[in-house]
Amino acid sequence: MQWTGLNEIREKYLHFFETKEHLRLPSFPLIPQGDKSILLINAGMTPMKKYFTGEITPPAKRVTTCQKCIRTPDIESVGITARHGTYFEMLGNFSFGDYFKREATAWAKEFFTEVMEMPLDRLYFTVYEEDDEAWDIWTKEHGIAEDHMLRLGKKDNFWEHGAGPCGPCSEIHFDRGEKYGCGKPDCGVECECDRWVEIWNLVFTQFENDGNGNYTRLAHPNIDTGMGLERLACVMQDVDNIFEVDTIRKIMEHVMQISGVTYHTDPKKDMSLRVVTDHIRSTTMMISDGVLPSNEGRGYVLRRLLRRAARHGRLLGIERPFLTEVCETVIAENEGAYPVLREKHDYIIKIIATEEESFSRTIDSGMKMLDEMIANGDGKTLSGEDAFRLSDTYGFPIDLTKEILAEKNITVDEEAFRALVKKQRETARAARKDAGADAWKNAGVALNDIPATVFTGYTATEDEGKVLGIVMNGERTETAEADSEAVLVLDKTAFYAESGGQVGDTGVITGDGFEFVVTNTTKPPTGIFLHAGFVQEGTVSANTAVKTAVDAGKRAATERNHTSAHLLQYALRTVLGTHVEQAGSYVSPDEVRFDFTHFSALTAEEIAKVEQLVNEQILSAKAVLTDEMSIEDAKKIGAMALFGEKYGDTVRVVRAGDSTELCGGTHVKNTGNIGLFKIVSESSVASGVRRITGVTGFNTYAYLNRTLETVHAAAAALKLGNANDLVNKVTAVAADLKNKEREIDKLKADLAQAKAADIFTVAGEVNGIKVITANLGETDVNTLRTMLDSAKNEDCVAVLAGINSEKGSVSFACATGKNAVSKGAHAGNIVRAVAQIAGGAGGGKPDSAMAGGKDITKTDEALAAVLGIAQGMIK
Repeated sequence: MQWTGLNEIREKYLHFFETKEHLRLPSFPLIPQGDKSILLINAGMTPMKKYFTGEITPPAKRVTTCQKCIRTPDIESVGITARHGTYFEMLGNFSFGDYFKREATAWAKEFFTEVMEMPLDRLYFTVYEEDDEAWDIWTKEHGIAEDHMLRLGKKDNFWEHGAGPCGPCSEIHFDRGEKYGCGKPDCGVECECDRWVEIWNLVFTQFENDGNGNYTRLAHPNIDTGMGLERLACVMQDVDNIFEVDTIRKIMEHVMQISGVTYHTDPKKDMSLRVVTDHIRSTTMMISDGVLPSNEGRGYVLRRLLRRAARHGRLLGIERPFLTEVCETVIAENEGAYPVLREKHDYIIKIIATEEESFSRTIDSGMKMLDEMIANGDGKTLSGEDAFRLSDTYGFPIDLTKEILAEKNITVDEEAFRALVKKQRETARAARKDAGADAWKNAGVALNDIPATVFTGYTATEDEGKVLGIVMNGERTETAEADSEAVLVLDKTAFYAESGGQVGDTGVITGDGFEFVVTNTTKPPTGIFLHAGFVQEGTVSANTAVKTAVDAGKRAATERNHTSAHLLQYALRTVLGTHVEQAGSYVSPDEVRFDFTHFSALTAEEIAKVEQLVNEQILSAKAVLTDEMSIEDAKKIGAMALFGEKYGDTVRVVRAGDSTELCGGTHVKNTGNIGLFKIVSESSVASGVRRITGVTGFNTYAYLNRTLETVHAAAAALKLGNANDLVNKVTAVAADLKNKEREIDKLKADLAQAKAADIFTVAGEVNGIKVITANLGETDVNTLRTMLDSAKNEDCVAVLAGINSEKGSVSFACATGKNAVSKGAHAGNIVRAVAQIAGGAGGGKPDSAMAGGKDITKTDEALAAVLGIAQGMIK
């Protein structure tokens, strides 16, 4: 049995099964596709469940894979021992109604003994206690000695998860030798010691469980096998654990190089080395498959792993962001098998850097806050309120807080913490739901007996209808007179009700002798459209025939912005990557605001590319097509859905240019109707979420005019005949101002030096050292520092005060000469004590320090205390 590297083992396995007519498939993404039952892929067969159930036809009857997997039920255990890890790869060969036990067992033996050259006498085999067929195949056909065979019960050797396909399994174990054993006389395959390693599990899916314990044989049984790649590598490399495996060891060695820490010298440092090594493997793979840091779901798992790794880096003595450096090694060791790592190199590095830098900005203050909470607590339990504050203010995931406290034998009131998180989410959800609807949100209750409104506004902005209900002040009424505010409900309407980010229509509703001005249109879950507004003239009565007329100008402007939002999403995904997902939008007649997932601010070049791509789509003047179809058909044509949105069986698909999305809003008929699109701002709205605000049509025209007016006004103010010279002129003026500022600063400094001798008050002398103080009145900090420069050269202790009346604060500056420092004077300690008298704080170096006070009335009192403070120091 020869030493074999992890990457070589993977290739040997996949190639071997290709020779057995298996189709080699790449690893499925870690994000489950079409499976909401799990957050992340956790086993080799998980992404192929629908092949086994028959819901989807597999690409071949024989398949082999090496599947990336993440398991996170015990993240806190990772690092404590060398046995746990969150990321691993699972080798597998699968048969969908093709071969069965005989072939699966024969190939397992062949791969181990002939390809990997493992000694047969060190392999041990278990079968389900009632599976005589498997026992006989192993012993009679494959020649396995019975003293290397073991029958086990259902708990160990029968695979099932409730109702559905199931069956017995056969596990292959490797005897690592007595040096790994426990020494007990009964030590064997079932022993928990490190001598016996389960390597491969062959599942024979031959039954259907009806959920009540009744089993029927499948007409076409399947094979599902799984073998941990890292575990096999441990055996082939004869190492104690996965952290000693070649590719993983290289990652740990990089961490050791950065930290200067050596493995196996300190148990606590060893734990941190293992945590960083495992977590950077997991996070690199997760990000490459599209997972982004967030506070929920798989994004929370990613954030938790990254922040735990960053904290353990601190425990190793690494005081700077470093995870991206280690990530480079992860990519280098794995890119041969997973080329996407190199393809998305910059993207992966950027996300890790952004998240680590974000956490590094708060971890020190958060740890300080946690220490204060512990000091002020009962020493047993951290309150839910404190844990919530750490999470909400300093970005400490609750699990990280728990882990840090566990090291001090302190627990967390998780119930109270969860309640606060739930309350925060409910408050935010209610605010979003009710925003802008407070004035008429009771109308839905008053009109809940009325059927859903028929919307006719996709094809027209005018229609006829009938008033089915009137609400005033939250109460149902039969009439509404002139100047009254009210809500009207019609049987059908051309007015679009606010939804999907698009604002509600405005316009007028007219009838026999009255005119009702619609200021907004919304709809509650009941589906009735609420036309909110006021009676301009006449009296509106229930059951009256009416005409609806939407403000066509505003509708057209809104449609231009809405269609541009679709084109914008297409452009963002094209320029930035397919990780971009819509995170919210607001479409009005004036602008489009589009929120999307992305980890950093867009560069000027990226903004220009996005803007150009949108305008290319506009100027292509392609017809905008809308169709209603089943959700399945929409997915087949690649329609983009809003993340997390629930859709019915029938959906509306909008195709604009190269964009195809599910959407219920109104749109232009042709992309050319948009005119021109201009991005006016790009900003951050949340961690990992950016916002672009843009304008279209006449709003673009107005925006450009305002910009040109500003340019010409600035040129005129600078007395330029040609606005094209503006940049050069502004640059020259800025440079001139900077030069003048330098001259002014120099004059101030010279003046300060000249006045210094006059305003210093010698408060006294201590052991040959003069103690000097001065209250300079309204003086800035820079002037204080300048005046102290001369004091440093004198054999003295000098403390100056400068007042800022506008802020109601005082600044203190202290300088000490070399001789003063040698006799015990310390500027940082002196100025701190002085500032405390004025209600402030500060400190600094022995020869120079600054501090601030909050009570300017105590300035003179503080200066008067300097002599006494100096006397306590100078010896």
